[in-house]
Amino acid sequence: MVLRPIRLPVPSPSRYCKKGYQLSPGRLFSITSCQLRTRLEVPPPFPVTKTCPEPSCTCPPTPALPEGLPIDHDQPLNGTMAAYTQQILVCTGQKDWTSRIENDGENQGWGELVRGLKRLMGRGGKYADPYNNVLVTNSSFPSAENASSSSPVASAFLFPSFKYIRNIPVNLQSPEEQKGLDLSTFVRAYLLPEQIHAMNSSLPPSRQAELTRSPELQLDFPEIIDIKHSPTILICSHGGRDMRCGVMAPALETEFRRVLDMRGFSSDSTKPSVIDGPRHANIGLISHIGGHKYAGNVIIYIPPGMTVSDSTMHPLAGKGIWYGRIEPKHVDGLVQETILGGKVVADHFRGGISSNGEILRL
Repeated sequence: MVLRPIRLPVPSPSRYCKKGYQLSPGRLFSITSCQLRTRLEVPPPFPVTKTCPEPSCTCPPTPALPEGLPIDHDQPLNGTMAAYTQQILVCTGQKDWTSRIENDGENQGWGELVRGLKRLMGRGGKYADPYNNVLVTNSSFPSAENASSSSPVASAFLFPSFKYIRNIPVNLQSPEEQKGLDLSTFVRAYLLPEQIHAMNSSLPPSRQAELTRSPELQLDFPEIIDIKHSPTILICSHGGRDMRCGVMAPALETEFRRVLDMRGFSSDSTKPSVIDGPRHANIGLISHIGGHKYAGNVIIYIPPGMTVSDSTMHPLAGKGIWYGRIEPKHVDGLVQETILGGKVVADHFRGGISSNGEILRL
């Protein structure tokens, strides 16, 4: 005989609340109040303004999008950002790439960096960890590859660590030929988590150690610039993947540069030597980050040392804020509210990340 479990009916709180009843404390499922049905309003983890203010001056029109590729104005944006632990921006000097960025940059250091990271941290890689999602993104920032180096290198930004790293070795050595630095040294120094995720606690100690960061290796990378003052504005321009971002990005880049220039910020990204400064902004075009139907897609990273007009700490310092459905008419408002004022514009907010990797939602 097979004994089957019996499912007992669970009393519905709403049934008794509607009739004014109260379940007795002696019952298995007791409810002493109908307040469980009240929605709990949790305050947002940062200052918020609901809508983007109208531009203070005439701005360029929104570009016409390709036929059959509309913008989704119906789905709520909050929560459409995929969770990640870090974002590495590979400096390529290009404004667009093939659909799969690992197929681009043949015989160039930045292309080898992208392919090497996928090999090491992608599915089946030595450092593959489903709880350490590192977002690898190409960017238009100029590559600062060292021509005097005997082996290929590349450069990249790292957020929300707010670092710029020159001369990242892109070669991969076999365990038998471990001599000097290779890409795995960089991954172990910067891209692995500082502490193993609780879901990985059942792994053998040796494997746990292999998946945990080795901060002492950071001494092998002396050419690091900590970004303390310059906001970084990233605009998806990946037309090789979807033309909505490909069409929208150039107009947004031009408008961000114009508006920030009016506010006294320099933003010349053609000089890799200028990375950080109190009145400097880094503006770059980037590859696919998900959600082309929400074009234009913009990420704003506010550095940990940035202040607002009264010299107090910026409310969004150390955070990255993702926006969607951005048009040229919104740029002035984003600069005023988010970059200068420290407020998140709720109507365009897709998600965010804090300096410790916490994912931000409204």
